[in-house]
Amino acid sequence: TVNCLDQHVEKSPNRVALIWERDEPGTAVHVTYRELLDLTCRLANTLKKHGIQKGDRVAIYMSVSPLSVAAMLACARIGAVHTVIFAGFSAQSLAGSPVDSGCKAVITYNQGVRGGRTTELKATVDEAVKNCPSIKHVFVAQRTDKKVQMGDRDIPLEEEMTKADSICTPESMDSEDVLFMLYTSGSTGKPKGIVHTQAGYLLYAALTHKYVFDYQQGDVFGCVADIGWITGHSYVVYGPLCNGATSVLFESTPVYPDPGRYWEVVQRLKINQFYGAPTAIRLLLNYGEEWVKKYDRSSLKVLGSVGEPINKEAWHWFYQVVGEGRCALVDTWWQTETGGICIAPRPSEEKAEIVPAMAMRPFFGIVPVLMDENGEVIEGNDVSGALCIAQPWPGMARTIHGDHQRFIDAYFKAYPGYYFTGDGAYRSQKGYYQITGRMDDIINISGHRLGTAEIEDAMADHPEVPETAVVGYPHKIKGEGAFAFIVLKQQTACVDHIKEELKTLVASKIAKYAVPDHILVVKRLPKTRSGKIMRRLLRKVVTEQSGNMGDVTTLDDPSVVKEILDAYQKYKKSSS
Repeated sequence: TVNCLDQHVEKSPNRVALIWERDEPGTAVHVTYRELLDLTCRLANTLKKHGIQKGDRVAIYMSVSPLSVAAMLACARIGAVHTVIFAGFSAQSLAGSPVDSGCKAVITYNQGVRGGRTTELKATVDEAVKNCPSIKHVFVAQRTDKKVQMGDRDIPLEEEMTKADSICTPESMDSEDVLFMLYTSGSTGKPKGIVHTQAGYLLYAALTHKYVFDYQQGDVFGCVADIGWITGHSYVVYGPLCNGATSVLFESTPVYPDPGRYWEVVQRLKINQFYGAPTAIRLLLNYGEEWVKKYDRSSLKVLGSVGEPINKEAWHWFYQVVGEGRCALVDTWWQTETGGICIAPRPSEEKAEIVPAMAMRPFFGIVPVLMDENGEVIEGNDVSGALCIAQPWPGMARTIHGDHQRFIDAYFKAYPGYYFTGDGAYRSQKGYYQITGRMDDIINISGHRLGTAEIEDAMADHPEVPETAVVGYPHKIKGEGAFAFIVLKQQTACVDHIKEELKTLVASKIAKYAVPDHILVVKRLPKTRSGKIMRRLLRKVVTEQSGNMGDVTTLDDPSVVKEILDAYQKYKKSSS
């Protein structure tokens, strides 16, 4: 926290650290570095007063706000380990993390506010802590006026903070002490607590923030991610604050109160760098250009994309419509486990080319290699393989909490001596990297290896089809076949015609063998709150294991599962 707060407070205490764009449109709150230090110290002293000390673990279950940022920094200040749990997760998944990590306390809000709706955060915590004997205290802050029931272990946070001292001497930490843990979904479904440490993580977050986005002093940096995932940790909180930046906290959704929200905020807050997810861009693309063009976006200098590979249509829309063709668009590839951006078009030589929908250039010190099926390094260009990283970098995760063996198995066993990313990649003729999708989303059709993302990309070029998800399923003759789920812009009568056009597109873009055997129209796709499509659920639908869906609590709206199952049953009846 000294790097993120004290050093800036000494030099320029009244510089704005955070602009909180609350859910209610037009009600931004500005917080200076001095105010954020004050908030952080009071919160830190409150934690100490209630027995939280160096090495203790604290769960933070809050929507994005200056107070939730202060909660993270307060833990860091006293040497406690924070684990932020996305404020949309259910009691079931919430309980999983603190139980696994042995948390001593939870910090939460009475309610969360997002997209004009309130969620019962405190009630969810009450439900979750029933099964968490390690939790001694629940600190409750007020996001709304609603009174919530307070029990024996509940402590009103703001009330306690007003009594606390505004000076808190920072704990002296070793560079390899733990800074935070963050739970991410494993391929098995049991979440993994990824562990990041102090010095390497902060250095890497700060450097990538500065150089990938060309951040200049005085810029307003707008990363619209939630603090509940790694993007929020690295590019809303730690990276920007370490660089003395002004960082935007976005509490709302891209379509509340209307699909112009992002761009209205860009105009009002004069945002210079805008960093968001492809899923949001694809969603907004459906609503047309007028929502974008309504607002002045001349403050924008750099656009960024994060979370999944961006398809070409979304890239061009983002670049041409939002950025008016004058902003660099950085498609950034990285993971919870890497701590910060590893491959992105910038930094580079001035005015160097940016290829649409390609991450392109490794960051300083990142050495990517592509491996073949036999674990050999693939040399040369115009080649594809498993993406690995050949040497360590400061921001890399150090372990999985409580299960170092799983850490080794997941990342270092497949290709000994290398970090295996789990992603496949293509190295172009010019030596640039393009992420082709998860290796576990790769299907093998008649001996042809194919990333489902490639088929999705081909189909996404159809003007009537904003969203697609492709999964593999067992096929009697080809070994595996492709099954496509698509969302249409308008519910049209000529569905069959569109399906034929899609098949032609895939055949012409990839090959005949890549054409999906089945195309099913659905109203929407099953997504997590951070916008990732849960393809494993779609796989279960088409392999008819819907009785065993596993944990669906991480879905934005779990009712989508039944919706898709019904559509699939109907489709099966009609095609038989």
